[in-house]
Amino acid sequence: MSVRGSICAALLACACIASRAAAPAAPVIHPGSWPAAHSRGLVDERTEARISALLVQLSVAEKVGQVIQADVAHITPDDLRRYPLGSVLAGGGAGVNGNKRASAAQWLQMAREFRAVSLEGRPDHVPIPVMFGIDAVHGHNNVAGAVIYPHNIGLGAAHDAELVRRIGAATAEEMSVTGIDWDFAPALPVPQDPRWGRTYEGYSQDPALVSRYAAAAVEGLQGAAELDGKQQSGHVAATAKHYLGDGATQDGVDQGDSRVSEAELIRTHARGYVAAIDAGVLTVMASYSSWQGQKAHGNQALLTGVLKGRMGFEGFVVGDWNGHGQLPGCSNEHCAAAFNAGIDMFMAPDGWRALYGHTLEDVRSGAIPLSRLDDAVRRILRVKFRLGLFAAQRPYEGRAALFASAAHRALAREAVRKSLVLLKNDGVLPIRANARVLVTGPGADNIGMQCGGWTISWQGDDTSNADFPQGESIQAGLEAALAAGGGRLVDGHDLGGNDRPDVAVVVYGEKPYAEMFGDLQLALYNVGMTLEQLRKLRRQGIPVVTVFLSGRPLWARPELDSSNAFVAAWLPGTEGGGIADVLVADAAGRPRHDFSGSLSFEWPNGAVPVRGPLSAVPAAGKYPLGFGLSYAGSGYARPAGSTASPKSAAGAAATR
Repeated sequence: MSVRGSICAALLACACIASRAAAPAAPVIHPGSWPAAHSRGLVDERTEARISALLVQLSVAEKVGQVIQADVAHITPDDLRRYPLGSVLAGGGAGVNGNKRASAAQWLQMAREFRAVSLEGRPDHVPIPVMFGIDAVHGHNNVAGAVIYPHNIGLGAAHDAELVRRIGAATAEEMSVTGIDWDFAPALPVPQDPRWGRTYEGYSQDPALVSRYAAAAVEGLQGAAELDGKQQSGHVAATAKHYLGDGATQDGVDQGDSRVSEAELIRTHARGYVAAIDAGVLTVMASYSSWQGQKAHGNQALLTGVLKGRMGFEGFVVGDWNGHGQLPGCSNEHCAAAFNAGIDMFMAPDGWRALYGHTLEDVRSGAIPLSRLDDAVRRILRVKFRLGLFAAQRPYEGRAALFASAAHRALAREAVRKSLVLLKNDGVLPIRANARVLVTGPGADNIGMQCGGWTISWQGDDTSNADFPQGESIQAGLEAALAAGGGRLVDGHDLGGNDRPDVAVVVYGEKPYAEMFGDLQLALYNVGMTLEQLRKLRRQGIPVVTVFLSGRPLWARPELDSSNAFVAAWLPGTEGGGIADVLVADAAGRPRHDFSGSLSFEWPNGAVPVRGPLSAVPAAGKYPLGFGLSYAGSGYARPAGSTASPKSAAGAAATR
């Protein structure tokens, strides 16, 4: 889900035209072969009776309003007086009155203004609270000043489901402070080709880990499944996305076609959804992608037969950003097919007015059965009641002390420490706290690069350190750790004299990107610098530590060979001090924190760049799942073809 605009519209034009051609024959689904699940905490007799009473009062026009969601860039609170929509969202890069760097207080004011109009007592209007959604995918990342946690790929490397649960709870708390009650997270893909630009939104290529994390993330965001009035407890609605198989698209193409078998779809790509449903997830978002040529937004067998039938999902299904418009015969402004297939709420950011009118016509003409509309509205109202939106009090709103709190920053720093994976160390790490250290590279003092996409803006590529007033860059974190131990940073102007650095830490990797723009069409290689700086330092006899920032495993063999130590730091977020916690020892060379992260994705390390999915690469050409060195002695065997050594660095000063 994202803000598209004219650039994206142009990029998608060919795909959309193709998608509106004659639909291919629908692949056969066998619901009985899928795992059974059942929503928890959603249906109870009292709530269902309240919903039934509301349905009797609602006109068809107001029911249709409930199933449409508009973006705040294209709707005002006043519009709700004419169009009684059920939901609004702020897409990636949207803000308050166009200001994507608005304060938390301004976000709260906007949310309250929409809610107030939705609850007005007016003729021919039944007051129903509007539901406000946002992509808080690694913290409350649309709001300037929020704590930004590692992206999912880094959390996967931590192998700590309880950490994921705590991050979900902290994110929900900051969202609740700003009056937003619905998170379009967690993403539950199981990426199989890292050329896909959304790989970092996946926890792992291992479906078992994704399943464990799915339940933890839902419980963190929503609280216990049985918890009623979640908003009153500082929790929000979670969204399991994107259903289904987006991590399996051919050649890693975003919005592409997943051509795997039904058995593979079940075995690998559905497991996170089963866990999320059993944990009580309130909403599921459909995928842009297709399965065997059929768009997920129009796949009735998967949306209704499997998800709502076999898997027992009792919440509601929301579409992705104009995803309904990609179905054959549909447009952004008109698509009965998606609704009849099982989409309960259209995400129609900019064409919502026309979609409202056409959907109303479809119900009145019978193109959309009234029973289908009533089912969708019941599901939406069920979520709103269980979330606590009908309650008058929202005690977490405006509690500024909870936004970007010290406790949340400490949690994010812990997550950074636990997510780091040490791929190589010849003894240069840990760095003595009293050493002279050169910190350089494009990511050294660049918090935006640490955070990656989905940060302040959709692509995350237009931020500066000023957007993160309480954040800490990797360089700043290292400087603080060294200063505390009697060491210092040096600027690198003197590589052979009295101010010669004992060690260089070079921070580089991928620049920020998000969906579509992050796809790699050819080789799995996207390193954002040349090797010359690393090689120059090595020629001067200065040990080099690479801190590699990336949203996926990348072929970086030349960089590995030119580094004494290589740390996969993923996209760690705002708390760069977490890297210093592990890299910088005390003055005696004893580690303050050890490396504990290990790969949740295979990492290519062969002699040539990878051109294809990692599954096609021989084992000798990659680090395996679970690989990760430590100071204490990792116990991992050295992968064939690897330059890494499992040599213990415990008690050994990194710089001599």
